[in-house]
Amino acid sequence: MNRTRGLLVGAPVATQIATIQGDSMIDINEYDYELPKHLIAQRPLPNRADARLMVVDRRSQTIEHRHVRDLPEILQPGDILVLNNTRVVPARLVGYRTETRGRWEGLFVEADPSGVWQVIGKTRGKLRPGETITLVNREGRDDIKLFVIGKIADGGWLVSPDTSEDTWQTLERLGRVPLPPYIRGGQMMEEDRTRYQTVYAQVPGSVAAPTAGLHFTPQLLNSLRTQGVKIVFVTLHVGLGTFVPIKTSQIEEHKMHSEWGEIAPEVAEEINAARKEGGRVVAVGTTVTRLLETAAASGELKPFAGRTDLYIRPPYQFKIVDALMTNFHLPKTTLLVLVRTFGGDELIKRAYDEAIREEYRFYSYGDAMLIL
Repeated sequence: MNRTRGLLVGAPVATQIATIQGDSMIDINEYDYELPKHLIAQRPLPNRADARLMVVDRRSQTIEHRHVRDLPEILQPGDILVLNNTRVVPARLVGYRTETRGRWEGLFVEADPSGVWQVIGKTRGKLRPGETITLVNREGRDDIKLFVIGKIADGGWLVSPDTSEDTWQTLERLGRVPLPPYIRGGQMMEEDRTRYQTVYAQVPGSVAAPTAGLHFTPQLLNSLRTQGVKIVFVTLHVGLGTFVPIKTSQIEEHKMHSEWGEIAPEVAEEINAARKEGGRVVAVGTTVTRLLETAAASGELKPFAGRTDLYIRPPYQFKIVDALMTNFHLPKTTLLVLVRTFGGDELIKRAYDEAIREEYRFYSYGDAMLIL
């Protein structure tokens, strides 16, 4: 598997979609809800682990209000916590069309082994092959140019950066944190460079954070280990499609995006061993859930390296994940569909109603839910 310089380099695996039994179709409006704007978290809490944690127990159908810092009391010795160690790259780019000086804003998506980038962008007028875009660094000064090669599917462009730098070095120097638009209109503050990143982020490749992991601190991870909870890391690079709302009238008609992920052989072995000994597999985030379930398609978790477009929706039966920690998600998204499929439709709807009533903080910088 070649991952030399790109976010998502490698041939896709076969499409994996959880099939619907019979002729039933689910209206997307079933996954809609009203959220007061003041509940959309605009900044992270000073201490990551102070976020509230709604504990949802599927067996007892109960909801309990705790904090993320309470996890060592909630999880049990022998449980295995699976975290996504992908690293968010500063993928948001700002510049102008060199010839017309018209403003251009874009987002780095991926790079191929030859150094050609895929970007999406917006500008006034029509961008054309052969043009150049001058990127502006974070100090507001002109920097490298991007040579526009041509258009690709989904409105993206192939561009060649005029630099001998490594892709990641260039992005670290020029890029901004790619915040979602519901956080301050996507405008980065300096604190976002560290806070929109998990403390264990290691492998660069994501254009959005695996947000459930934002709540962990080194101290909390150490406390969990001391309590006998095992901790392992997998990688799934979060792509643009993660937050795209479902636009089809029935959820079954939505075409799932694909993302690149990897589960090392020793990690798969450790997860399988923990499960055989009676421990629960606790997935931190929907990204980890999709990757684990992809790798366990045969019924047993196996090492994995490649792309997954697994779409988890009713009546999907989970094969490896026993518990899920996740943030509160936007309406009409595949993330919300996954969470309700895992937790049970009525129970999770009730949990969201209670979260709104209790004024939990929502979305990327918001509070979390643990479904047991």
